[in-house]
Amino acid sequence: MAKGVKPRVKVPKKAAAGDVITIKALISHKMESGQRKGKDGNLIPRSIINRFTCAFNGENVIDVQLEPAISTNPYFQFEAIVPEAGEFQFAWHDDDGSVYETKKKIKIA
Repeated sequence: MAKGVKPRVKVPKKAAAGDVITIKALISHKMESGQRKGKDGNLIPRSIINRFTCAFNGENVIDVQLEPAISTNPYFQFEAIVPEAGEFQFAWHDDDGSVYETKKKIKIA
């Protein structure tokens, strides 16, 4: 598991049924493409977040496959329809097999 990795997500606390909301997700992760050389001249091993997913009440909202060119601290902003009260589940998958997860609930106003 990488050190200092911190997922952050902004989801409105409430919305009307059927509303389209904006979700913002950021994860603090150093990211290393595996193409740079260290001070010793050897390649630094690849270490990136290679997949980001978001689900709402178990239904897939977004599933993104990431490649080595992704920036440090990847940020996503996307829209989702909220049909009912529930919970968004977010997951970031790391090359080393680690999965960083967080959840956010939303109420219907």
